[in-house]
Amino acid sequence: MDSKLSVRAQKNDFGAELTGIALNKPLSAQQVEEIKHLWHRYQVVYFPDQPLTHPQLEAFTLAMGPFGHDPYIQAIENHQHILEIRRDPDEAVAPFGGSWHSDWSFQPAPPSATILHAKVVPPVGGATHYADGIRAFEALDAGFRDDLSSLRAVHSARRPYSHEGYRLGGERRSMKILPNDDAWATQVHPLIRTHPASGRQALWINPVYTLSIEGLEENESQAMLERLFAHLLQPEFTYRHRWSENMLTMWDNRSVLHCAQGGYDGYRRIMHRTTVAGSAPFHRPEVTSLERNI
Repeated sequence: MDSKLSVRAQKNDFGAELTGIALNKPLSAQQVEEIKHLWHRYQVVYFPDQPLTHPQLEAFTLAMGPFGHDPYIQAIENHQHILEIRRDPDEAVAPFGGSWHSDWSFQPAPPSATILHAKVVPPVGGATHYADGIRAFEALDAGFRDDLSSLRAVHSARRPYSHEGYRLGGERRSMKILPNDDAWATQVHPLIRTHPASGRQALWINPVYTLSIEGLEENESQAMLERLFAHLLQPEFTYRHRWSENMLTMWDNRSVLHCAQGGYDGYRRIMHRTTVAGSAPFHRPEVTSLERNI
């Protein structure tokens, strides 16, 4: 019989450490379901002390679901679904992912999960911050939530991944970024997103990829986004995650924003990243009691 995972939750049940399982071995159906259940509940789950080869990282990812599509970044040779997130000691450029975002929200069906495996962890700095879009939404005034319910936001990859945006971000030597004019395309998603597994509602916008709110004048749109970003990124909704070598962390891209922190100049930091395919975002406020029971 499968051993039960041990859970140590962070404050507000946002983020949890899971132990008692070896991810370098095939997972049973029961173990997969337990991990998914805890992931939906805590949104960010992490497994310390999990040394993994590339094939083992790929196998764990596939246990969670099909691979997502990861554009604009060169993958590891012979492993097209693993990205190496790397910053070498002598690089002056800002950390990759150093602004608040939800991975690939400009896609028609952004990834459901992002998985990050720590290979080289600097002795200082290098934390990742996460923001809880669910609690941020629930903390809004009920009338304001209703006002937001019908709004849709415009997302695009143009800021970091168009040729113009990439030049502004600075040259990276340790990672190969592949800017493309396709980054100018836009995708419209609901501003409030219903989680397809739990039915919970999340404020689902981010400062990197969300350009505007559909149907609003530019100044009105920007004022609304700034107000919502300021609310969403308050300390009470965020969690600072500290890494250790061989730790694997998986977060729910459908309700969580994240931001890579610096503070490790002069040291190397290497992470390997995969994504799990997701579905088109939707908003359905009528949620049954069964859907809420996760």
